Amino acid sequence: MAFTIDKNLSVHSVDLNVKSLETMTNYYKDKIGLSILEGSDNYASLGVKTDNRVLLNLIEVDAGGTRTKKAGLFHTAFIVPTRRDLGNSLFALLKKEIPIEGASDHGYSEALYLHDPEGNGIEIYRDKPREEWDISENGMIRGITAEIDADGVIASRDDQLVDTLPAGTRVGHVHLAVADLEDSQYFYIDTLGMQLKYEFGSQARFVAAGDYHHHIGLNTWLGTDIPKREQFDLGLTRFTLGVSTNEEMNKVKEHLNARNFTLNDEGGTFITVTDPNGIRVTVTTSE
Repeated sequence: MAFTIDKNLSVHSVDLNVKSLETMTNYYKDKIGLSILEGSDNYASLGVKTDNRVLLNLIEVDAGGTRTKKAGLFHTAFIVPTRRDLGNSLFALLKKEIPIEGASDHGYSEALYLHDPEGNGIEIYRDKPREEWDISENGMIRGITAEIDADGVIASRDDQLVDTLPAGTRVGHVHLAVADLEDSQYFYIDTLGMQLKYEFGSQARFVAAGDYHHHIGLNTWLGTDIPKREQFDLGLTRFTLGVSTNEEMNKVKEHLNARNFTLNDEGGTFITVTDPNGIRVTVTTSE
Protein backbone atom coordinates (compact mmCIF):
# COMPACT_ATOMS: atom_id res chain seq x y z
CA MET A 1 0.00 0.00 0.00
CA ALA A 2 1.36 3.42 -0.97
CA PHE A 3 2.36 5.76 1.82
CA THR A 4 0.15 8.83 2.26
CA ILE A 5 1.09 11.83 4.36
CA ASP A 6 -1.27 13.31 6.97
CA LYS A 7 -4.49 14.44 5.29
CA ASN A 8 -4.53 17.45 7.65
CA LEU A 9 -1.16 18.71 6.38
CA SER A 10 -0.72 22.44 5.85
CA VAL A 11 2.03 24.68 4.54
CA HIS A 12 3.58 26.17 7.65
CA SER A 13 6.03 28.82 6.37
CA VAL A 14 8.43 29.87 3.61
CA ASP A 15 12.07 30.95 4.01
CA LEU A 16 13.64 33.37 1.49
CA ASN A 17 17.27 34.37 1.19
CA VAL A 18 17.33 38.10 0.46
CA LYS A 19 19.90 40.66 -0.61
CA SER A 20 18.39 43.62 1.26
CA LEU A 21 16.63 42.70 4.49
CA GLU A 22 15.40 46.25 5.04
CA THR A 23 13.86 46.61 1.58
CA MET A 24 12.20 43.20 1.65
CA THR A 25 10.92 43.52 5.22
CA ASN A 26 9.40 46.92 4.47
CA TYR A 27 7.76 45.58 1.31
CA TYR A 28 6.05 42.63 2.99
CA LYS A 29 5.05 44.84 5.94
CA ASP A 30 3.97 48.06 4.22
CA LYS A 31 2.80 46.77 0.83
CA ILE A 32 1.55 43.21 1.43
CA GLY A 33 0.28 43.78 4.97
CA LEU A 34 2.20 41.31 7.13
CA SER A 35 3.58 42.23 10.56
CA ILE A 36 7.10 41.74 11.92
CA LEU A 37 6.89 39.13 14.68
CA GLU A 38 10.60 38.90 15.46
CA GLY A 39 13.93 39.73 13.92
CA SER A 40 17.58 40.70 14.21
CA ASP A 41 20.28 42.29 12.06
CA ASN A 42 20.15 39.49 9.47
CA TYR A 43 16.63 38.04 9.57
CA ALA A 44 12.99 38.94 10.01
CA SER A 45 10.01 36.69 10.67
CA LEU A 46 6.65 37.99 9.49
CA GLY A 47 3.07 36.91 9.92
CA VAL A 48 -0.27 38.19 11.19
CA LYS A 49 0.19 39.75 14.62
CA THR A 50 -3.11 38.59 16.09
CA ASP A 51 -2.32 34.98 15.15
CA ASN A 52 1.35 35.22 16.24
CA ARG A 53 2.21 32.61 13.61
CA VAL A 54 5.27 33.02 11.39
CA LEU A 55 4.42 32.70 7.69
CA LEU A 56 7.55 34.13 6.09
CA ASN A 57 11.20 34.20 7.15
CA LEU A 58 13.55 36.61 5.39
CA ILE A 59 17.26 35.82 5.77
CA GLU A 60 19.87 38.28 4.55
CA VAL A 61 22.75 36.58 2.75
CA ASP A 62 25.96 37.83 1.18
CA ALA A 63 24.73 37.76 -2.39
CA GLY A 64 27.66 38.50 -4.62
CA GLY A 65 26.63 38.81 -8.25
CA THR A 66 23.21 38.74 -9.83
CA ARG A 67 20.30 36.38 -9.38
CA THR A 68 20.52 33.51 -11.88
CA LYS A 69 17.86 31.33 -13.46
CA LYS A 70 17.60 28.24 -11.28
CA ALA A 71 14.93 25.93 -9.93
CA GLY A 72 13.13 27.45 -6.96
CA LEU A 73 10.14 29.59 -6.13
CA PHE A 74 7.44 30.43 -8.64
CA HIS A 75 5.30 32.00 -5.92
CA THR A 76 4.37 31.92 -2.26
CA ALA A 77 0.57 31.84 -2.02
CA PHE A 78 -1.03 33.57 0.95
CA ILE A 79 -4.64 32.49 1.45
CA VAL A 80 -7.07 34.89 3.13
CA PRO A 81 -10.25 33.61 4.80
CA THR A 82 -12.96 35.36 2.73
CA ARG A 83 -13.72 37.19 -0.50
CA ARG A 84 -14.13 40.35 1.56
CA ASP A 85 -10.51 39.96 2.70
CA LEU A 86 -9.37 39.50 -0.90
CA GLY A 87 -11.31 42.64 -1.82
CA ASN A 88 -9.56 44.53 0.97
CA SER A 89 -6.16 43.36 -0.32
CA LEU A 90 -6.95 44.23 -3.92
CA PHE A 91 -8.21 47.70 -3.01
CA ALA A 92 -5.18 48.36 -0.76
CA LEU A 93 -2.75 47.29 -3.50
CA LEU A 94 -4.47 49.58 -5.98
CA LYS A 95 -4.51 52.53 -3.55
CA LYS A 96 -0.77 52.04 -2.91
CA GLU A 97 -0.15 51.82 -6.68
CA ILE A 98 1.57 48.44 -6.32
CA PRO A 99 1.79 46.68 -9.69
CA ILE A 100 -0.52 43.67 -9.91
CA GLU A 101 0.78 41.41 -12.66
CA GLY A 102 -2.19 39.07 -12.88
CA ALA A 103 -5.60 38.27 -11.44
CA SER A 104 -7.38 35.00 -12.18
CA ASP A 105 -10.39 32.87 -11.42
CA HIS A 106 -9.14 29.28 -11.08
CA GLY A 107 -12.51 27.66 -10.53
CA TYR A 108 -11.67 26.71 -6.96
CA SER A 109 -10.16 30.10 -6.06
CA GLU A 110 -9.76 33.76 -6.96
CA ALA A 111 -6.17 35.01 -7.00
CA LEU A 112 -3.97 38.09 -7.35
CA TYR A 113 -0.35 37.86 -8.56
CA LEU A 114 2.65 40.15 -8.07
CA HIS A 115 6.41 40.08 -7.39
CA ASP A 116 8.43 41.43 -4.49
CA PRO A 117 11.43 43.77 -5.08
CA GLU A 118 13.84 40.83 -5.49
CA GLY A 119 11.69 38.97 -7.99
CA ASN A 120 9.99 36.41 -5.74
CA GLY A 121 6.46 35.63 -6.88
CA ILE A 122 3.51 36.28 -4.57
CA GLU A 123 -0.08 35.11 -4.80
CA ILE A 124 -2.87 36.37 -2.56
CA TYR A 125 -6.03 34.29 -2.91
CA ARG A 126 -9.24 33.06 -1.39
CA ASP A 127 -10.79 29.65 -1.85
CA LYS A 128 -14.30 29.39 -3.20
CA PRO A 129 -16.77 27.14 -1.33
CA ARG A 130 -15.88 23.50 -1.92
CA GLU A 131 -19.22 22.81 -3.61
CA GLU A 132 -18.07 25.08 -6.45
CA TRP A 133 -14.89 23.06 -7.12
CA ASP A 134 -14.72 20.74 -10.14
CA ILE A 135 -13.93 17.46 -8.36
CA SER A 136 -13.79 14.21 -10.32
CA GLU A 137 -14.82 10.84 -8.91
CA ASN A 138 -11.14 9.87 -8.69
CA GLY A 139 -10.37 12.91 -6.50
CA MET A 140 -8.73 15.03 -9.18
CA ILE A 141 -9.58 18.73 -8.86
CA ARG A 142 -9.60 20.55 -12.17
CA GLY A 143 -8.42 24.13 -12.25
CA ILE A 144 -9.04 26.78 -14.87
CA THR A 145 -7.52 30.16 -15.66
CA ALA A 146 -10.23 32.71 -16.40
CA GLU A 147 -10.61 36.44 -15.91
CA ILE A 148 -11.34 37.33 -12.31
CA ASP A 149 -14.50 39.25 -11.45
CA ALA A 150 -12.48 42.21 -10.19
CA ASP A 151 -15.54 44.42 -9.73
CA GLY A 152 -17.21 41.75 -7.61
CA VAL A 153 -14.07 41.27 -5.51
CA ILE A 154 -13.72 45.02 -4.94
CA ALA A 155 -17.43 45.33 -4.11
CA SER A 156 -17.04 42.72 -1.36
CA ARG A 157 -14.47 44.78 0.59
CA ASP A 158 -15.00 46.73 3.79
CA ASP A 159 -16.08 50.37 3.50
CA GLN A 160 -12.86 51.61 5.10
CA LEU A 161 -9.35 50.92 3.81
CA VAL A 162 -7.88 47.74 5.32
CA ASP A 163 -4.23 47.39 4.36
CA THR A 164 -3.11 44.53 6.60
CA LEU A 165 -3.71 40.86 6.02
CA PRO A 166 -6.45 39.52 8.34
CA ALA A 167 -6.37 37.01 11.16
CA GLY A 168 -6.48 33.52 9.71
CA THR A 169 -4.19 34.30 6.79
CA ARG A 170 -1.93 31.31 6.05
CA VAL A 171 0.44 30.07 3.39
CA GLY A 172 -2.07 28.08 1.36
CA HIS A 173 0.40 26.60 -1.10
CA VAL A 174 3.86 26.94 -2.56
CA HIS A 175 4.37 26.87 -6.33
CA LEU A 176 7.81 25.76 -7.52
CA ALA A 177 9.78 26.16 -10.74
CA VAL A 178 11.39 22.74 -11.22
CA ALA A 179 14.01 21.21 -13.48
CA ASP A 180 12.15 17.98 -14.21
CA LEU A 181 8.43 17.37 -13.64
CA GLU A 182 8.69 13.60 -13.32
CA ASP A 183 11.49 13.71 -10.75
CA SER A 184 9.71 16.39 -8.73
CA GLN A 185 6.36 14.61 -8.91
CA TYR A 186 8.00 11.37 -7.77
CA PHE A 187 9.50 13.12 -4.76
CA TYR A 188 6.33 14.84 -3.57
CA ILE A 189 4.04 11.87 -4.28
CA ASP A 190 6.05 8.66 -3.85
CA THR A 191 8.55 9.95 -1.30
CA LEU A 192 6.52 12.45 0.75
CA GLY A 193 3.14 10.79 0.21
CA MET A 194 1.02 13.51 -1.39
CA GLN A 195 -1.50 12.85 -4.17
CA LEU A 196 -1.71 14.15 -7.72
CA LYS A 197 -4.66 16.54 -8.00
CA TYR A 198 -4.33 17.97 -11.50
CA GLU A 199 -2.08 17.80 -14.56
CA PHE A 200 -1.70 20.81 -16.83
CA GLY A 201 -0.41 19.07 -19.93
CA SER A 202 3.33 18.44 -19.88
CA GLN A 203 4.05 21.76 -18.13
CA ALA A 204 2.67 21.62 -14.60
CA ARG A 205 1.47 19.33 -11.83
CA PHE A 206 -0.53 20.13 -8.70
CA VAL A 207 -0.22 17.86 -5.65
CA ALA A 208 -1.78 17.92 -2.20
CA ALA A 209 -2.48 16.01 0.96
CA GLY A 210 -6.06 15.05 1.73
CA ASP A 211 -8.77 16.69 -0.36
CA TYR A 212 -7.19 20.11 -1.02
CA HIS A 213 -6.72 21.38 -4.58
CA HIS A 214 -2.96 21.77 -4.10
CA HIS A 215 -0.37 22.35 -1.42
CA ILE A 216 2.48 22.21 -3.96
CA GLY A 217 2.50 23.41 -7.56
CA LEU A 218 5.25 22.24 -9.91
CA ASN A 219 6.03 23.74 -13.32
CA THR A 220 8.74 23.86 -15.98
CA TRP A 221 7.85 27.31 -17.34
CA LEU A 222 11.42 28.51 -16.71
CA GLY A 223 12.66 25.63 -18.86
CA THR A 224 13.72 22.04 -18.29
CA ASP A 225 17.06 20.96 -16.84
CA ILE A 226 17.62 24.32 -15.15
CA PRO A 227 20.28 24.18 -12.39
CA LYS A 228 19.42 23.09 -8.86
CA ARG A 229 19.40 25.59 -6.05
CA GLU A 230 22.25 25.99 -3.59
CA GLN A 231 21.44 26.68 0.05
CA PHE A 232 22.59 30.32 0.01
CA ASP A 233 21.23 31.34 -3.39
CA LEU A 234 18.89 34.31 -3.38
CA GLY A 235 15.24 33.33 -3.27
CA LEU A 236 13.61 30.26 -1.83
CA THR A 237 15.87 28.30 0.48
CA ARG A 238 13.28 26.23 2.37
CA PHE A 239 9.60 25.76 3.05
CA THR A 240 8.03 23.97 5.98
CA LEU A 241 5.07 21.61 5.95
CA GLY A 242 3.09 21.03 9.13
CA VAL A 243 1.48 17.73 10.13
CA SER A 244 -1.09 17.52 12.88
CA THR A 245 0.51 15.16 15.44
CA ASN A 246 3.81 13.65 16.55
CA GLU A 247 2.46 10.28 15.41
CA GLU A 248 2.03 11.61 11.87
CA MET A 249 5.53 13.11 12.06
CA ASN A 250 6.98 9.75 13.03
CA LYS A 251 5.16 8.03 10.15
CA VAL A 252 6.90 10.34 7.67
CA LYS A 253 10.27 9.74 9.31
CA GLU A 254 9.82 5.95 9.34
CA HIS A 255 8.75 5.97 5.69
CA LEU A 256 11.80 7.99 4.64
CA ASN A 257 14.13 5.80 6.68
CA ALA A 258 12.62 2.67 5.11
CA ARG A 259 13.42 4.11 1.68
CA ASN A 260 16.96 4.97 2.81
CA PHE A 261 16.25 8.62 2.03
CA THR A 262 18.86 11.02 3.39
CA LEU A 263 17.65 13.32 6.16
CA ASN A 264 19.53 16.61 6.21
CA ASP A 265 18.45 17.40 9.74
CA GLU A 266 16.11 15.96 12.34
CA GLY A 267 14.83 16.61 15.82
CA GLY A 268 12.01 15.49 18.06
CA THR A 269 9.38 17.42 16.12
CA PHE A 270 10.89 17.94 12.65
CA ILE A 271 12.89 16.48 9.80
CA THR A 272 14.44 18.23 6.81
CA VAL A 273 15.05 16.69 3.40
CA THR A 274 16.12 18.12 0.05
CA ASP A 275 13.94 17.77 -3.04
CA PRO A 276 15.37 17.09 -6.53
CA ASN A 277 15.64 20.83 -7.16
CA GLY A 278 17.90 21.56 -4.20
CA ILE A 279 15.02 23.01 -2.17
CA ARG A 280 15.02 22.08 1.52
CA VAL A 281 11.68 20.80 2.79
CA THR A 282 11.07 20.62 6.52
CA VAL A 283 8.21 18.58 7.91
CA THR A 284 7.24 19.56 11.43
CA THR A 285 4.46 19.25 13.97
CA SER A 286 2.92 21.84 16.23
CA GLU A 287 2.25 19.35 19.06
